[in-house]
Amino acid sequence: MPPRRNLLFVVIDQFRADCLHGALAAHVDLPNLRALMGEAVSFRRHYSVTNPCGPSRASILTGQYAMNHRAVRNGTPLPADCPNLATELRRGGWLPLLYGYTDSARDPRAHDPADPALTSYEQVMPGFDEALEMRLEESWPWRAHLARQGYDVPAGEEIFRPAGDRPDDPALYRAEDSDTAFLTDRFLSEIAVRPRGWCAHLTYIRPHPPLVAPAPYNRMYDPASLPAPAQSDGHMIDAPARAAQRIARNVVGFPDLEATPENVALLRAIYLGLATEVDHHIGRVIAWLKDSGQYDDTLLVVSADHGEMLGDYGLWGKMTYHEAAYHVPLIIRDPDQPEAFGRAVEAMTESVDVTPTILDLLGVDIPDTMDGRSLRPFLAGEAPESWRDYSYSELDFGDPITPTVAQRALGVTADRANLCILREGRHTLVHVNGGVPPLLFDHAEDGEARDLATDPAQAPRLLAMTRRLLDHRMTHAEGRFGWTMITPEGVKRGRNPRR
Repeated sequence: MPPRRNLLFVVIDQFRADCLHGALAAHVDLPNLRALMGEAVSFRRHYSVTNPCGPSRASILTGQYAMNHRAVRNGTPLPADCPNLATELRRGGWLPLLYGYTDSARDPRAHDPADPALTSYEQVMPGFDEALEMRLEESWPWRAHLARQGYDVPAGEEIFRPAGDRPDDPALYRAEDSDTAFLTDRFLSEIAVRPRGWCAHLTYIRPHPPLVAPAPYNRMYDPASLPAPAQSDGHMIDAPARAAQRIARNVVGFPDLEATPENVALLRAIYLGLATEVDHHIGRVIAWLKDSGQYDDTLLVVSADHGEMLGDYGLWGKMTYHEAAYHVPLIIRDPDQPEAFGRAVEAMTESVDVTPTILDLLGVDIPDTMDGRSLRPFLAGEAPESWRDYSYSELDFGDPITPTVAQRALGVTADRANLCILREGRHTLVHVNGGVPPLLFDHAEDGEARDLATDPAQAPRLLAMTRRLLDHRMTHAEGRFGWTMITPEGVKRGRNPRR
């Protein structure tokens, strides 16, 4: 029996799709990812189904919408019995290795109250073997490496303070010692000695803030050459979001940084530099796969957990309804289907589709709990039967312990501090809970700069899209046993149309 092929699933944190195809693509060098797109299939209208990091990764890895897994905040536990990519790969005989993080808050029912695992949301999703502890707040192996290299390693986030008086001054560590370089070095050194048939989830924290980059990436791009951020008058939900997402939160050591056009452009340039750094190290990984003769034996998937506003509409981060916070890249290279290489898919796809796709391509059964569908037909150049022509996302912006700025401003409790988004053709509907007015955008006209929801001429569209959003939620209610019946003849299972 020939050895099974490898799996490498790479997730880049907070990486906007328009860096590869869109408004920023002409302003950032990403040669390795662009070369990979020519040797793979890229999905140009791919969306995260929820934000921020923990919830988005929960949806990617469980194949579930947030309304079903309900790990809706960084720190909200994911049920321990929820099937995910790692647990299902184990059922197929794989050992899922994690180089990085999944930001999975643990189920308190599965732990003693004194267990330290219940003190951090940066835990590992059940099923993974943590091959390298590489988390944003708990990156101890990297910090130990810096100490061995002779750096004076400060505690906490001070390690990300620029080594100078300007936000675009270089990081205190050299490029060869950055968190991105260290993660790649460790991954390559360890995977090189493992037998073929390995299975790895490699997660890069960059270009996620803090926005600090080692030389030369810190000043690789001229801020004055970048396009200005998108602008709008905003919706009532935007004002508290702007208050909570001040530009100064993106850098360490500059608490009074103001959102002047110059500072906004400066931070956008640093972000793009970090993206180029990640691209460089992904290029190292691809080069190793080729040099070791494993490139054509490896299922390679590259995506991002969510996007980043980068000052668009006065916002930073991802805690919003805007397109840039959800639109992310997806690149899949199935070496068994070379005829598909270079293809760009324009159909709408979602982050919940990624795990079902990986399982399908590796011959592992897809659990009925998973809301997503396999993208395998697209990789073969086919149009899947009854493929959705819209995408759906959710955002919970409340906190049950300490009410958020948005919660207080809107006067809603945590269970009503949420919204959902339906993207359909050229239009986007945003339905906000708690009696907050909806939003409707036409991307072929003014995009997200003008809300059309109060235009009487748009009332039929608003109603139709709202009904479709409700249909989607009803159709995708949690389905663990939705296709199973207990009968006098025993357990019977119907056909899941999403399989």
